[in-house]
Amino acid sequence: MAEKKDIVIRAVRREGRGKNDARRARRNGQVPVTMYGGAGEAVSALAELRDLAAILRSDTGRNTIFTLDVEGVEATEVMFADRQIHPVRMRLIHADFKRLVKGEKIEATVPLRLVGEPIGVREQAGMLEQIVREVEIRCEPREIPEALEVDVTNLEVHHVLHVSDIPLPAGIEILEDADTVIATVGVVKEEPVAVAAPLEGEEPSEPEVIGKGKKEDEEGSAEEEKK
Repeated sequence: MAEKKDIVIRAVRREGRGKNDARRARRNGQVPVTMYGGAGEAVSALAELRDLAAILRSDTGRNTIFTLDVEGVEATEVMFADRQIHPVRMRLIHADFKRLVKGEKIEATVPLRLVGEPIGVREQAGMLEQIVREVEIRCEPREIPEALEVDVTNLEVHHVLHVSDIPLPAGIEILEDADTVIATVGVVKEEPVAVAAPLEGEEPSEPEVIGKGKKEDEEGSAEEEKK
Protein backbone atom coordinates (compact mmCIF):
# COMPACT_ATOMS: atom_id res chain seq x y z
CA MET A 1 0.00 0.00 0.00
CA ALA A 2 1.05 3.65 -0.51
CA GLU A 3 1.86 4.28 3.13
CA LYS A 4 2.81 7.75 4.23
CA LYS A 5 6.54 8.01 4.78
CA ASP A 6 8.26 10.52 7.00
CA ILE A 7 9.37 12.55 4.02
CA VAL A 8 9.19 16.32 4.04
CA ILE A 9 10.04 18.22 0.86
CA ARG A 10 10.78 21.86 1.49
CA ALA A 11 10.23 24.37 -1.28
CA VAL A 12 10.10 28.12 -1.92
CA ARG A 13 7.45 30.11 -3.74
CA ARG A 14 8.22 30.56 -7.41
CA GLU A 15 8.12 34.20 -8.39
CA GLY A 16 9.16 34.19 -12.05
CA ARG A 17 7.01 32.27 -14.52
CA GLY A 18 9.02 32.53 -17.75
CA LYS A 19 11.13 29.90 -19.49
CA ASN A 20 14.35 31.69 -18.58
CA ASP A 21 13.43 31.57 -14.89
CA ALA A 22 12.71 27.85 -15.18
CA ARG A 23 16.04 27.19 -16.92
CA ARG A 24 17.89 29.16 -14.27
CA ALA A 25 16.20 27.17 -11.51
CA ARG A 26 17.11 23.86 -13.17
CA ARG A 27 20.73 24.92 -13.50
CA ASN A 28 20.67 25.50 -9.73
CA GLY A 29 19.37 21.99 -9.11
CA GLN A 30 15.74 23.01 -8.58
CA VAL A 31 12.53 21.83 -10.25
CA PRO A 32 9.43 23.99 -10.89
CA VAL A 33 6.43 22.35 -9.21
CA THR A 34 2.72 23.09 -8.87
CA MET A 35 0.50 21.99 -5.99
CA TYR A 36 -3.27 21.96 -6.47
CA GLY A 37 -6.49 20.27 -5.37
CA GLY A 38 -8.52 20.28 -2.18
CA ALA A 39 -9.84 23.55 -0.85
CA GLY A 40 -6.62 25.55 -1.37
CA GLU A 41 -5.50 27.54 -4.36
CA ALA A 42 -2.81 26.36 -6.76
CA VAL A 43 0.71 27.10 -5.57
CA SER A 44 3.79 27.36 -7.78
CA ALA A 45 7.10 26.61 -6.11
CA LEU A 46 10.67 25.41 -6.58
CA ALA A 47 11.86 22.17 -4.95
CA GLU A 48 15.23 20.44 -4.91
CA LEU A 49 15.72 17.95 -7.73
CA ARG A 50 17.65 15.49 -5.56
CA ASP A 51 14.77 15.28 -3.05
CA LEU A 52 12.13 14.60 -5.69
CA ALA A 53 14.36 12.16 -7.58
CA ALA A 54 14.84 10.16 -4.35
CA ILE A 55 11.06 9.77 -4.02
CA LEU A 56 10.65 8.61 -7.62
CA ARG A 57 13.41 6.04 -7.15
CA SER A 58 11.80 4.59 -4.02
CA ASP A 59 9.71 1.39 -3.96
CA THR A 60 6.41 3.31 -4.03
CA GLY A 61 7.70 5.81 -6.61
CA ARG A 62 5.18 8.36 -7.81
CA ASN A 63 2.54 6.84 -5.50
CA THR A 64 4.50 7.89 -2.40
CA ILE A 65 2.63 10.07 0.07
CA PHE A 66 4.82 12.88 1.43
CA THR A 67 4.57 16.34 2.95
CA LEU A 68 5.24 19.40 0.83
CA ASP A 69 6.30 22.36 2.96
CA VAL A 70 6.32 25.52 0.84
CA GLU A 71 7.71 28.58 2.55
CA GLY A 72 4.80 30.80 3.64
CA VAL A 73 2.22 28.07 2.89
CA GLU A 74 0.76 25.46 5.23
CA ALA A 75 2.52 22.10 4.93
CA THR A 76 0.31 19.64 3.06
CA GLU A 77 0.26 15.91 2.31
CA VAL A 78 0.57 15.38 -1.44
CA MET A 79 1.31 12.83 -4.14
CA PHE A 80 2.68 13.14 -7.66
CA ALA A 81 -0.14 13.88 -10.08
CA ASP A 82 2.03 14.37 -13.16
CA ARG A 83 5.66 14.83 -14.06
CA GLN A 84 7.77 15.81 -17.06
CA ILE A 85 11.08 14.11 -17.85
CA HIS A 86 13.73 15.55 -20.16
CA PRO A 87 13.76 13.25 -23.24
CA VAL A 88 17.56 13.19 -23.53
CA ARG A 89 18.91 13.72 -20.03
CA MET A 90 16.08 11.66 -18.49
CA ARG A 91 15.91 14.16 -15.64
CA LEU A 92 12.80 15.53 -13.91
CA ILE A 93 12.07 19.03 -15.20
CA HIS A 94 8.56 19.71 -13.81
CA ALA A 95 6.09 18.11 -11.44
CA ASP A 96 2.47 18.52 -10.39
CA PHE A 97 1.37 17.51 -6.89
CA LYS A 98 -2.17 16.81 -5.74
CA ARG A 99 -3.28 17.69 -2.22
CA LEU A 100 -4.73 14.73 -0.37
CA VAL A 101 -8.12 15.17 1.22
CA LYS A 102 -9.33 12.65 3.80
CA GLY A 103 -12.02 10.37 2.39
CA GLU A 104 -11.42 11.52 -1.19
CA LYS A 105 -10.44 8.89 -3.76
CA ILE A 106 -7.77 9.60 -6.34
CA GLU A 107 -6.64 7.99 -9.59
CA ALA A 108 -3.27 6.29 -9.81
CA THR A 109 -1.24 4.07 -12.10
CA VAL A 110 0.10 0.80 -10.65
CA PRO A 111 2.23 -2.00 -12.14
CA LEU A 112 0.65 -5.30 -13.18
CA ARG A 113 2.67 -8.32 -12.01
CA LEU A 114 2.21 -11.83 -13.44
CA VAL A 115 2.80 -14.62 -10.93
CA GLY A 116 3.55 -18.31 -11.61
CA GLU A 117 4.56 -20.39 -14.62
CA PRO A 118 1.72 -21.11 -17.06
CA ILE A 119 0.81 -24.67 -18.04
CA GLY A 120 1.14 -23.51 -21.64
CA VAL A 121 4.81 -22.75 -21.04
CA ARG A 122 5.65 -25.64 -18.74
CA GLU A 123 3.90 -28.45 -20.63
CA GLN A 124 2.93 -27.15 -24.07
CA ALA A 125 6.12 -25.38 -25.24
CA GLY A 126 4.37 -22.03 -25.41
CA MET A 127 5.63 -18.56 -24.56
CA LEU A 128 4.04 -16.15 -22.09
CA GLU A 129 3.48 -12.64 -23.42
CA GLN A 130 2.51 -9.78 -21.11
CA ILE A 131 0.66 -7.16 -23.15
CA VAL A 132 -0.33 -4.71 -20.40
CA ARG A 133 2.22 -3.80 -17.74
CA GLU A 134 0.35 -1.16 -15.72
CA VAL A 135 -3.25 -0.15 -15.12
CA GLU A 136 -5.19 2.86 -13.91
CA ILE A 137 -7.12 2.50 -10.66
CA ARG A 138 -9.21 4.68 -8.32
CA CYS A 139 -9.10 4.39 -4.53
CA GLU A 140 -8.11 6.25 -1.39
CA PRO A 141 -4.43 7.26 -1.38
CA ARG A 142 -3.37 4.92 1.40
CA GLU A 143 -5.06 1.97 -0.33
CA ILE A 144 -2.91 2.20 -3.45
CA PRO A 145 -1.06 -1.14 -3.83
CA GLU A 146 2.57 -1.32 -4.95
CA ALA A 147 1.35 -3.67 -7.71
CA LEU A 148 -1.63 -5.78 -8.72
CA GLU A 149 -0.77 -9.48 -9.02
CA VAL A 150 -2.39 -11.95 -11.42
CA ASP A 151 -1.84 -15.73 -11.18
CA VAL A 152 -1.10 -17.16 -14.63
CA THR A 153 -0.39 -20.75 -13.52
CA ASN A 154 -3.47 -22.23 -15.26
CA LEU A 155 -3.00 -20.30 -18.50
CA GLU A 156 -2.77 -22.69 -21.48
CA VAL A 157 -1.61 -22.14 -25.05
CA HIS A 158 -3.91 -19.76 -26.98
CA HIS A 159 -5.69 -18.76 -23.76
CA VAL A 160 -5.80 -15.11 -22.69
CA LEU A 161 -6.35 -13.12 -19.53
CA HIS A 162 -8.39 -9.91 -19.50
CA VAL A 163 -8.56 -6.92 -17.20
CA SER A 164 -11.72 -8.49 -15.77
CA ASP A 165 -9.56 -11.39 -14.50
CA ILE A 166 -7.49 -9.14 -12.21
CA PRO A 167 -8.40 -9.78 -8.55
CA LEU A 168 -9.03 -6.46 -6.82
CA PRO A 169 -8.72 -5.73 -3.10
CA ALA A 170 -11.71 -4.10 -1.42
CA GLY A 171 -12.03 -0.39 -2.11
CA ILE A 172 -10.11 -0.43 -5.39
CA GLU A 173 -11.77 0.25 -8.73
CA ILE A 174 -9.99 -0.45 -11.99
CA LEU A 175 -10.53 2.11 -14.74
CA GLU A 176 -9.40 0.08 -17.78
CA ASP A 177 -11.79 -1.60 -20.23
CA ALA A 178 -12.74 -5.00 -18.77
CA ASP A 179 -12.15 -6.74 -22.15
CA THR A 180 -8.58 -5.49 -22.54
CA VAL A 181 -6.16 -8.42 -22.96
CA ILE A 182 -3.36 -8.32 -20.41
CA ALA A 183 -1.53 -11.61 -21.10
CA THR A 184 -1.57 -14.64 -23.37
CA VAL A 185 0.41 -17.79 -24.10
CA GLY A 186 1.36 -18.22 -27.73
CA VAL A 187 3.00 -21.00 -29.74
CA VAL A 188 6.71 -20.70 -30.51
CA LYS A 189 7.10 -21.22 -34.27
CA GLU A 190 10.37 -22.42 -35.74
CA GLU A 191 11.42 -20.52 -38.85
CA PRO A 192 12.16 -22.82 -41.84
CA VAL A 193 15.78 -22.78 -43.01
CA ALA A 194 15.93 -21.37 -46.54
CA VAL A 195 18.11 -23.26 -49.05
CA ALA A 196 19.66 -21.00 -51.68
CA ALA A 197 18.82 -22.05 -55.26
CA PRO A 198 21.75 -22.23 -57.75
CA LEU A 199 22.17 -19.22 -60.00
CA GLU A 200 21.10 -19.44 -63.63
CA GLY A 201 23.78 -21.19 -65.71
CA GLU A 202 25.66 -22.42 -62.66
CA GLU A 203 26.25 -26.14 -62.36
CA PRO A 204 25.33 -27.72 -59.04
CA SER A 205 28.48 -28.42 -57.11
CA GLU A 206 29.47 -32.07 -56.73
CA PRO A 207 30.31 -33.45 -53.34
CA GLU A 208 33.98 -33.35 -52.49
CA VAL A 209 35.74 -36.74 -52.66
CA ILE A 210 37.15 -37.48 -49.27
CA GLY A 211 39.35 -40.41 -50.31
CA LYS A 212 39.81 -42.99 -53.04
CA GLY A 213 39.12 -46.68 -52.76
CA LYS A 214 41.83 -49.31 -52.98
CA LYS A 215 40.74 -50.56 -56.41
CA GLU A 216 40.71 -47.05 -57.82
CA ASP A 217 44.22 -46.44 -56.50
CA GLU A 218 45.51 -49.65 -58.14
CA GLU A 219 43.94 -48.79 -61.51
CA GLY A 220 45.46 -45.36 -61.34
CA SER A 221 48.92 -46.84 -60.70
CA ALA A 222 48.63 -49.28 -63.62
CA GLU A 223 47.77 -46.48 -66.04
CA GLU A 224 50.86 -44.59 -64.95
CA GLU A 225 53.14 -47.65 -65.61
CA LYS A 226 51.81 -48.04 -69.17
CA LYS A 227 52.75 -44.45 -69.84
